[in-house]
Amino acid sequence: MIDKTIPTAAEAVSDIGDGSSLAVGGFGLSGNPIALIEALLDQGTTDLSVVSNNCGVDDWGLGVLLGAKRIRKMTSSYVGENKEFERQFLSGELELELTPQGTLAEKLRAGGAGIAAFFTQTGVGTQVAEGGLPQRYDGEGGVAVASAPKDVRTFAPGGRAAEYVLEEAIVTDFALVHARRGDRHGNLVFTKAARNFNPLAAMAGRVCIAQVEELVEPGELDPDEVHLPGVFVHRIVEVGTGIEKRIERRTVAGGGR
Repeated sequence: MIDKTIPTAAEAVSDIGDGSSLAVGGFGLSGNPIALIEALLDQGTTDLSVVSNNCGVDDWGLGVLLGAKRIRKMTSSYVGENKEFERQFLSGELELELTPQGTLAEKLRAGGAGIAAFFTQTGVGTQVAEGGLPQRYDGEGGVAVASAPKDVRTFAPGGRAAEYVLEEAIVTDFALVHARRGDRHGNLVFTKAARNFNPLAAMAGRVCIAQVEELVEPGELDPDEVHLPGVFVHRIVEVGTGIEKRIERRTVAGGGR
């Protein structure tokens, strides 16, 4: 039996050192591996390069690491909802590689599947392909580092010629993900929208650490219900069903009787 369980979140992330790269699941505040993030914050790890759809909010999700100035670079598709992110980026304290959302998802999946790079039409004719996107500012309104041009080639799938831009896969040192249920072998089941980037992030990490709300014994999960097989997961820690889950933005409709 391969038992991948770790007693605590602190022990699970204990070997993530300064300068590590991380793929982190979540979309907005849905499916954030908050227990692992907070354990990483508590142990003082810094100079992190993080790949995630976004960077949480100022006091939740990856935003807690950002607020403590533990993140050196973010690779994301969306950077709103976080004033500290804006401040650090414009002041030159934070590097940003802005990536189209579908491209980011495929870069993570490709990394986990052993595909070095792929061509996509997304970004052709824009700064994504042509270069020049600000990645780091100099703190005085100027661009210190800009994105480089990417290889663009013409293909004709189905007989229709079009330009495609080359995107490289993403592989990180570690991955941090959240799942609803998991077994001791690392097989994971996610819940609805909380699945989001979690399976893709898990695939991209050389070492994947999963926090689960409920840990079950091998054989208790229906194989047809498993969203991510345990081959991609190296450590699993149970955090309980009572873990806090925040809503990014509440909208209340007016009117009515």
